[in-house]
Amino acid sequence: MYTVGTTASAIVMVWAGRQADIFRVRTLGAISLIALALACVAMAVNPWLWALPLVIFALRLTGQGMMSHIAAVAMARWFVATRGRALSIAALGFSMGQAFLPIAVVALMALLDWHVIWLLCAGIALLGVPLLMTLLSKERTPASMAQSSDSLGMSGLHWSRKDMLHHPLFWLMVPAILGPSAFNTAFFFHQVHYATVVGISTLQMVSYFPFFTAVTVIAMIATGALVDRLGTAKLLPFHQLPMVAAFVIFATHMLGLGWGFFFLALTAGAQATLIAAFWAEFYGTAHLGAIKAVAAAVMVLGSAIGPGLTGILIDFGIGIASQYIWVAVYFVLTSLSIWIGISTSRKLLPSAA
Repeated sequence: MYTVGTTASAIVMVWAGRQADIFRVRTLGAISLIALALACVAMAVNPWLWALPLVIFALRLTGQGMMSHIAAVAMARWFVATRGRALSIAALGFSMGQAFLPIAVVALMALLDWHVIWLLCAGIALLGVPLLMTLLSKERTPASMAQSSDSLGMSGLHWSRKDMLHHPLFWLMVPAILGPSAFNTAFFFHQVHYATVVGISTLQMVSYFPFFTAVTVIAMIATGALVDRLGTAKLLPFHQLPMVAAFVIFATHMLGLGWGFFFLALTAGAQATLIAAFWAEFYGTAHLGAIKAVAAAVMVLGSAIGPGLTGILIDFGIGIASQYIWVAVYFVLTSLSIWIGISTSRKLLPSAA
């Protein structure tokens, strides 16, 4: 059900994400927040099993899909010289949610029924609407920002989504977009099973999460500063190599799980900033919403594939540790794919010219 609902949201993201090129953030953001609130209410009151994939679809589309997409498109479009730092600051919201919401919800479940907690989530989303409208009362329009000559892409052009899909760089980047989303999600999705396999308690497993979040935030901010200084082309080929180390450690238990979470966090933090900045740097900003919508769809699709695929393999008797060795190999190949794509395309960047 999770896989079906999330996959459907990835398909719709291709259309929905393009709206960031047309509507102001305060308009599209407010609509998405209201839709997210309604999805939370639906999760609280839905009595039908058959409707659960529809609710998951709504939560994934409005939450992980549109909210993250709108924030990243706005930062990449509005900032040029400090784009990396702007993206890293905006992405802190996601990291803070990962760090504190699970703990807060578990604590609240000791006091409140889970249905009530979902209604509280809906209320929090609605509180964001007036705040967003106030802070962005003098927001610039997507059209006016897109015309900036400082935000041209390869060959000095603003690339359309169609142009991007016909260029090999995008397809060489797809495995790198899909992989972290798929296998990070799978790792946390199957955390209870993994803890059982390695012989630790769920509480011991969860105790690593604050450390993971702290390293993610540090990596995110550091990557943002490096993007402003060096650009994305010099950083992208190397940013997924820590994932290789992470999944080797998770598979073999050598060095301890703490090191696995450390390396996993390095890529998680870098990915949040690098990939968002990459689209603006290589393809320009005129059609950034449409372009990044495809990337967001791939990312959301990965989060659907990862837990489903690993779960099926577990059911067929292929252990999670054995799977993680192959996941490590996957990230070696994605790093090679990125290097091939970037090395052949970076000479087309306006800065290179």
